[in-house]
Amino acid sequence: MNSGGCSHPPACHYDGDVIAYRTLLAIDLLTAGVFGWFFLLGLADGTVSSFNIVLWLAILGGLAAVIGGGMALRRRGSPARGAALLAVVGVPALLAGLAFVVLILSNPRWN
Repeated sequence: MNSGGCSHPPACHYDGDVIAYRTLLAIDLLTAGVFGWFFLLGLADGTVSSFNIVLWLAILGGLAAVIGGGMALRRRGSPARGAALLAVVGVPALLAGLAFVVLILSNPRWN
């Protein structure tokens, strides 16, 4: 049973599919954490209410489905398919994050 690691560290060879899977999983988990943080913050200050709770639950449920599906595909021995599923959330999240970094570092004039 191989968990992605290697019993002989100098001879470790990670397949590109496994690297892509792990990278996208990390991005997706970070994205889910950000959405979870804003959801809890909204519950605390009252901005998440009965008016928009369905939207929040759909977003959080979709994130959970993508992450759970990606993990299930990896567990079944298909890291490439798991990475493809995780890319549905990971690629747009990465692009949005890079856009924020560019905006912060470029210090634009908003007038």
